[in-house]
Formats: sequence, C-alpha cells, structure tokens
Amino acid sequence: MNVIKTAIDGVVILEPKIFGDSRGYFFESWSERAFAAAEVDFRWVQDNESKSSFGVLRGLHWQAAPYTQAKLVRVIVGSVLDVAVDIRKGSPTYGKHVAIELSGDNKRQLLIPRGFAHGFAVLSDEAVFAYKCDNVYMPSAERGIRFDDPDLAIDWRVKPDKWNLSPKDGRHPCFSEITPWKEAQ
Repeated sequence: MNVIKTAIDGVVILEPKIFGDSRGYFFESWSERAFAAAEVDFRWVQDNESKSSFGVLRGLHWQAAPYTQAKLVRVIVGSVLDVAVDIRKGSPTYGKHVAIELSGDNKRQLLIPRGFAHGFAVLSDEAVFAYKCDNVYMPSAERGIRFDDPDLAIDWRVKPDKWNLSPKDGRHPCFSEITPWKEAQ
C-alpha cells in the first residue's frame, strides 16, 4: 500500500496494491496488519455505503464529542470529489481543506481523522460510496458547515445549477459561525 501525505497533517491518501489480470482485479480494501504497519491504526466499528447520482452534494458533516468519528472513505463505482475541512481548534491548517478525486477506477481511499468536517460531490452519472467509521452515528451529535461558504472556497467541480443536496445541508451555518472542534469537547 502506498501512503500519500496531503497538505493537511493526518489526512492521507491510501493507494492499495491492485492485482489484476484478464479476469478482473483484487485488492485488500482493509487489512488491520497492513494498515497498522503504515501507521493507520484505527478500530473501525461501522461500515456505511451510499449510492448517489450526478451533482449530489453531501456535507459538510462531523459529529460532536463523545461521538466524533474518523473515517476511511472510498468509491466503489463512479467518481466523487471528496473534501475534508480542518475544524481543529489551534491547528495551523484550521479552516483549510483537502479535495481529492476518489473513483472506482483509481481505488484510492482517503483517511479523515477526527476533527474534520467531511463531504463529497458526485462527478459521474452515479457513484457508490463506502466508508468505515471509528465511532457510531448519533443523530443528536451531528453538526455541519455550509458547503458553499465563500470563506472555505471549495471548488466542488459541479456547476451550481446542477447541485442536488438535502434541505438540511442547505441550512448549515457558515464556517465562521461554528464552534471549533476540540479533542475533549
């Protein structure tokens, strides 16, 4: 597995070793031993999967303590622009983001540690998105940031007239209005 650091400490791209031939391909999407050797040592407790069509924009979400989550995300079919925004109080990259294209073709995974808001936009006709979480989902702990906040300046690579989002995601506060994430909230 190839581990690629991003511009924000802790957010890494993981490229699995893919074994392919005329029959198709095989790769380990998760191996506790291989990931621990790469210092990606998490205890995953929940797997999630979603299917979305072009222009669907989900996010930017995180959960408050004690339900904060790290995530390992990937795309099985199609492609998305995956975004992680640093909301860690005191971080030198507070308010900055990483945006990575994940696809069924490139098989890349993005590790998003606790202390980040997360979202994605579907770039293909449809996408099947899968992710592991190191904590359970708790609706009362869910938080969000407005996906189109000009202070974040995220280029979602989908024209605004094609955005398809939930009413809830359209009502999140701007980044300047959130309470920064703290390890021991």
